[in-house]
Amino acid sequence: MRFERNILANGVRLITVPMKDNPTVTVLVIVEAGSKYETKELSGISHFLEHMCFKGTKRRPKAIDISRELDGIGSQSNAFTDQEFTGYFAKADKKHLASIVDVVADIYQNQSFPEAEIEKEKGVILEEINMNEDIPPRRVQDLFAELLYGDQPAGWDIAGRKETVSRFGKADLVEYKNNHYVSGATTVVVSGDFKEDEVKRLIEQHFSTIHMGKKSGKVAVLENQNAPAARVLFKESGQSHLVIGVRSFHVYDKRNPVLRTIATILGKGMSSRLFQRVREEMGACYYIGSSAEASSDHGAFAISAGVQHAKVSAVVSAIVEECTRTKEEGISEAELRKAKDFMIGNFYLGLESSDELAEFYGFQEAFRKELKRPREVVAEIEKVTADDVGLVAREIFQEKRLNVAIVGPFKDEKQFLPLLKF
Repeated sequence: MRFERNILANGVRLITVPMKDNPTVTVLVIVEAGSKYETKELSGISHFLEHMCFKGTKRRPKAIDISRELDGIGSQSNAFTDQEFTGYFAKADKKHLASIVDVVADIYQNQSFPEAEIEKEKGVILEEINMNEDIPPRRVQDLFAELLYGDQPAGWDIAGRKETVSRFGKADLVEYKNNHYVSGATTVVVSGDFKEDEVKRLIEQHFSTIHMGKKSGKVAVLENQNAPAARVLFKESGQSHLVIGVRSFHVYDKRNPVLRTIATILGKGMSSRLFQRVREEMGACYYIGSSAEASSDHGAFAISAGVQHAKVSAVVSAIVEECTRTKEEGISEAELRKAKDFMIGNFYLGLESSDELAEFYGFQEAFRKELKRPREVVAEIEKVTADDVGLVAREIFQEKRLNVAIVGPFKDEKQFLPLLKF
């Protein structure tokens, strides 16, 4: 699959991914500005700014002007905020390429920040925070991050805290935008069926006035753990939700393909070890799965589950036992082959549309990684050996790295610490 990467004269990075005869085209803008770039006083401002980008520009003064224009061409559009970056995208029939470039470029660069909309959006975001607190599977993920990273940006909720969100004003948003939404931190990805010379002309035209100031940086994540740790949040609910995991590798680590293989073997798909053990054999949960998350300077391998209250301790013990078995007994060649085929198949299925391809290349560029084609990612998966799996499993599955977060009718986290033994 072909792509082209260009750095425009003003520093904006442009990636084009042609998809011949594809009916749609996607325009994605990613900026290196997320919650890890915030101070405690500005916690949540990256997410707040993302919301405000849809509330009006100089050319499109009201939110309805933006949404009506996009709806009028049958476009799908949205935005997202992560720890490392914020993204804005629109996807439409390929004949509307010029229109979605115009709109996405406008909302990214020319926000007007109406005071009345800022005040209204505070209420919207406060309700979003309230909603997340009422969703235990979501809340337990935040609790796990708090446990791992504590009072530093990696441990804060991306949506921010109620007290900080309530204080934000126009001056805060303008200053944060000027410090981070600069040309050198901006990547534009266009994927779909298009003429490449037309795309370059459109991007150069619509991003010609982008701010070219110096980019503000972020504070490095500090990690310090020497013993197993547990955190519980008391909540009366119909089910307990837990995340058990270990500290792992940053996004640039070459061991990540091995780590993703371990995640697949343990908790991806209904034939995975944990699904079979905890759901099929124990009948203790509805969902269980594993993930290997990697950021610029930290990472975590985590297993998440929704569990019957009475079986939480048994499930924690079962998860620890399966991790221990992986590092002590290893895996068979047949299990490794199945995991690789599962990963490769799902990887290709996730690249079938123009928006998914845009994210694939855009996220790599946002992390300043060397851009890899899909076949190169597959080649990395194919290189993983059973010995690699055993080696990495022994490295990460150590008691001093182990953590568990639980949301449910529990008040004493100490009751779970004796279970955290590999």
